[in-house]
Amino acid sequence: MATRKASGETINAIAAVMPELWGGSADLAESNNTSIAGAKSFLPEDTATSSPFGRIIHFGIREHAMGAILNGIALDGLTRPFGGTFLVFSDYMRGAVRLAALMDIPSTFVWTHDSIGLGEDGPTHQPIEHLWSLRAIPGLAVCRPADARETVAAWTAIVQQRGPVGLILSRQNLPVLDVDHQRVMDGVKRGGYLVRSTDQPQAVIIATGSEVSLALSAADHLASAGISVNVVSMPCLEWFTAQDQAYQDAVLDPAISARVAVEAGSTLGWHRFVGDRGEVLGLDHFGASADGPRLFAEFNLTTEAVANAVRRVMA
Repeated sequence: MATRKASGETINAIAAVMPELWGGSADLAESNNTSIAGAKSFLPEDTATSSPFGRIIHFGIREHAMGAILNGIALDGLTRPFGGTFLVFSDYMRGAVRLAALMDIPSTFVWTHDSIGLGEDGPTHQPIEHLWSLRAIPGLAVCRPADARETVAAWTAIVQQRGPVGLILSRQNLPVLDVDHQRVMDGVKRGGYLVRSTDQPQAVIIATGSEVSLALSAADHLASAGISVNVVSMPCLEWFTAQDQAYQDAVLDPAISARVAVEAGSTLGWHRFVGDRGEVLGLDHFGASADGPRLFAEFNLTTEAVANAVRRVMA
């Protein structure tokens, strides 16, 4: 299941018990999966499909205005608003996102189509620098879940706290990880956790979003060669670095210097987590127009490439 679809189903599940949750999209509701099933549109007239008390907001193709409207609603404090668009269009609303962070208000930004995995729309629509550009905003949590259950956990964490969050979601289907449900719920809330741990790990792979399943595949490949590797899913760096040092060390053992980070975007900030001896696999160039699987192969984001990076840092 694509995490954008998982998010849509989660929004509807939460909306059933949180009448104060409402929102919509900048004219991309079907792609962002931001509609609340059975809800009316927020419009001045009272018709079969609209109401002044409707829960679906049609923001129009104006991302900055959407962000500003979300901030105004969030400042009122009585309801929890969300708004969606493609991640690459977060550029158009950056001023509003920065203000949400500056004011520390619970605006939720749903940004889908999160990488080259979106495929044929090409480099104009494939976000490369956007994750680290958004992570550079103080006070904004950027959360990129790895699968459907991490998406549920992310939304659960979002509605239980105050502060702005950018929820980063895939267009393409992703496998559901074989991880204990409670570990996922607890781990996502804390920003990062071990999705695979070994008794005597020789290296660690850190990944986010769609690349977590790639990291697990590489770990399987290495295990067949007798190399033990821990795999960390790191959906939200901001939540993770807010944890106490003991928790961070339990997830990223400081004794393991052989580290690889993999994320289908800019490598800009990952060396903070992998260190001088580590290696980062990503894209520091624009994408191309082709289907997602081909692009991952062309740009060296494969099981073999991740496994080879682990071998290099161990050497």
